Amino acid sequence: MRVLLSTYGSRGDVQPMAGLAVRLRGLGVEVRVCAPADEEFARLLGGVGVEFVPAAEPMRTTVSGAASMTPEGLPQRAAALVAAQYEVVAAAGEGCDAVVATGLVPAVAAARSVAEELGVPFAYVSYFPTMLPSPHHAPHPLPLFPFPSDMTDNRALWELNAHSFNALYGPGINAHRMSIGQPPVGDIRGHVFTDRPWLAADPVLGPWQRPSELDVVQTGAWVLTDERPLPAELEAFLEAGEPPVYVGFGSMPMGGSEDVARVAIEAVRAQGRRVLLARGWAGLGPVDDRDDCFGVGEVNQQALFGRVAAVVHHGGAGTTTTAARAGAPQVVVPQIVDQPYWAGRVAELGIGAAHDGPTPTFASLSVALTTALAPETRARAADVAGTVRTDGTAVAAKLLLEMVGR
Repeated sequence: MRVLLSTYGSRGDVQPMAGLAVRLRGLGVEVRVCAPADEEFARLLGGVGVEFVPAAEPMRTTVSGAASMTPEGLPQRAAALVAAQYEVVAAAGEGCDAVVATGLVPAVAAARSVAEELGVPFAYVSYFPTMLPSPHHAPHPLPLFPFPSDMTDNRALWELNAHSFNALYGPGINAHRMSIGQPPVGDIRGHVFTDRPWLAADPVLGPWQRPSELDVVQTGAWVLTDERPLPAELEAFLEAGEPPVYVGFGSMPMGGSEDVARVAIEAVRAQGRRVLLARGWAGLGPVDDRDDCFGVGEVNQQALFGRVAAVVHHGGAGTTTTAARAGAPQVVVPQIVDQPYWAGRVAELGIGAAHDGPTPTFASLSVALTTALAPETRARAADVAGTVRTDGTAVAAKLLLEMVGR
C-alpha cells in the first residue's frame, strides 16, 4: 500500500504530516510527503527516513513574495500555485492508494484533483477547529474580503466566507480543473474541505463543538516524536541557573514588531528570570553579552519545554500542543489565522495568557508574563498536561487504512 501526504505551508503544516508518515511506515505502508522545497523540511523528513518530494517552491519564497504583492494579484498567485502544485503532486502520486492533504487552499485543491484522476480516496485535514465551518465560531477573513463590521452572526459570516472562497480561489482552481479535463466546481470551500474533514487537534486544547453540519472526524494532534538530544551549550545554560523563559515565534517574521528581541528580554528580566531566545524566522538573538540570555536555533522542543519557566510564542498549533503536553505555562502573542484561537484557548484553560494583539511592548508582555509565571498557572498547566492525548497519528492511520479498504 502506498500513500501520498501533501502539504504546502510552514513547519506547523509539515511536521504533523511527518508524524503521520512515521506512524504509517511502522504499519508497513509506503509513504511519500510532498512539502515546500525549503531545506529545513528536507532535513526534517530525511531525519526520520520519510521520502520527501519537494513542492513548487520554498515556503519562505512564497511568504516573501506575498508580502510584496498587491492584494489584486492574489487570485493570480493562487491560480499559479494550484497549477504548479498539481504537476508535482501528480508525479508523486503515481501508484498511490490514497491522498491526504492540508495547507494553502490552492495546493489542497491540486491534491484533490490528483486523487480524482487516480480514482483513490482523498482526505482533507485541518490542524485547528476554526478553519472548518461551524455555527459555534466565526471564520477567518480572507485577503481582499473583510467582514462587515456590523455582521456578527456566525452562520451569516460562514455564508459570506463561502462566497469569498469562490471569488478568491474559484477562477484559478476551476480554470486548472477544466484544463486537465475535470468539471468545474461551484462550491470551492466544500470541494476542498470535503463533507468529512479530519481535525488533527487535541480534544481538550481544540475541541470540535457539536452540533455541526459537517461530519468532522477529530483524531487528536499529530505529533512527531523527537528523540534528539539538546545541544551541549544549551544543556550547560539550563543547568547554570533557574529555568529560563523561552521566547520564540517559529515561522513568523514578526515584521510589525520593532526590536521584539529587546522587548522580550527586558520584560523577562523584569520578572527576575533568565531568557532563552529561539531565532526562528524573526531572527531573535541576545542584545548584550550578559550571561542570563542564550540564543538557540531549531531544537527539540519536546525535550526543552519541560525545563523552562514559561513559553512565549506565536500560537501555532504545534507549539501550543507541545507546551501543553510539557506542562509549561504559555504566553501566546498571536499573529495570523489560527493563532488568536489558540491564544484564547490557552487563556480559557488557565494554562497561560493571551497577549493583547500581535505587537508586544514591555508593558503588555510584562502583564502577560505575570499571569503565566504565577504558581496557580503552573499548577493548572501541569493538570492539563496529563489530559493531552498522544495517539492522534494512530487514530488517523487506522482511519486511512479503513478508508482505503472500503
